[in-house]
Amino acid sequence: MRPPPRHPYLAHDGVLAFAHRGGDRVAPENTMAAFHDAVGQGYRYLETDVHASKDGVVYAFHDDNLARMVGEDVAISTLTAAEINNLKMPGEHHIPTMLELFETFPEARFNIDAKAWPVVEPLIALINQTQTQERICIGSFSDARIKQVVRNVGDICHSVGPLGAARFRFAAWGRLPLSYAAGALQFPVSEYGISMVTRASVAYAHERGLQVHVWTINDESTMHGLLDLGVDGLMTDDCALLKKVLQARNLW
Repeated sequence: MRPPPRHPYLAHDGVLAFAHRGGDRVAPENTMAAFHDAVGQGYRYLETDVHASKDGVVYAFHDDNLARMVGEDVAISTLTAAEINNLKMPGEHHIPTMLELFETFPEARFNIDAKAWPVVEPLIALINQTQTQERICIGSFSDARIKQVVRNVGDICHSVGPLGAARFRFAAWGRLPLSYAAGALQFPVSEYGISMVTRASVAYAHERGLQVHVWTINDESTMHGLLDLGVDGLMTDDCALLKKVLQARNLW
């Protein structure tokens, strides 16, 4: 049974369906077109990653380098906002700022991965400026970055970083009575050959008051299998597929 949500962000009837980087089946990832498509399908939870420009503007962009998405072999953090605003992804899509996403989708909730240290302080400032604490869950591949954001923005949902994930998996194996400040665990199905999401680990998470969200799932049978284990949320690039699966199970 899903535990009571520890934060308003997590309060939702049914499974939390996350559009991973807005999805990439209709438009390139992390573009306004991708996010518009997800919201148009009824997605309320949008996942993205953030980097900061040289002058501290927060952008929704995954890679630290622009080569894959823009064709420019340069780090995004070395460019000013004015320079980034002139760049185009395939299809003439611009790189959106996080502020643009907040303002364009006022009803959406965002799962934000702080990808590098230079974005931490600008992200803190943006959250405090926009007062979007209830609309955000913070994650990162750095436990320290998560803690830094949480420490400076007040009551906000957050997941755990790599150290927290390892601690959880060990504790779940031994069924240790540990407490967690996080509201959710956000894992891949497995990591370094270790299964992170099992029926036992999901049950243990729920006993400890934690939701379990799994990324990034683009296969229908895997979606059904994880839902059978009782996970609370799924992240996908294929928004139409996840919606179909959840509708078939009366969970949308």
